[in-house]
Amino acid sequence: MANWSEQELSRIGGASELYVSTRRRDGSLRPGIPIWQVRLGDAIYIRSAHGPENPWFRRALTSGRGHIRSGGVDKDVTFEPAPPEVNAQVTAAYHTKYDRHGPVPVGAVTGNDVVDTTLRVMPAD
Repeated sequence: MANWSEQELSRIGGASELYVSTRRRDGSLRPGIPIWQVRLGDAIYIRSAHGPENPWFRRALTSGRGHIRSGGVDKDVTFEPAPPEVNAQVTAAYHTKYDRHGPVPVGAVTGNDVVDTTLRVMPAD
């Protein structure tokens, strides 16, 4: 598995949004969807606002591959379910980064109904 460089982690982690594109069966990319992301250690984490039924989330989970654009980084990536032990830290990171937007938007990515949608995003090999 490839790793992020420190510069990529800083740029993506510091950006306010990430555009996530999932791959179609033929390998082409779907249009990017803007979402919020957080950095935790050497990984980037994303969640599906409002739960597991968001189409982009279902496609990312099914294919496991896609593309992101954020903070000037444009990269093919893999998506994998995050280990459950990081969920509390990811939730805290979302609060730290995005609480200024108010409880409703932040609640969409920190509520109990979305914790299981946490994906770890890593560079594709």
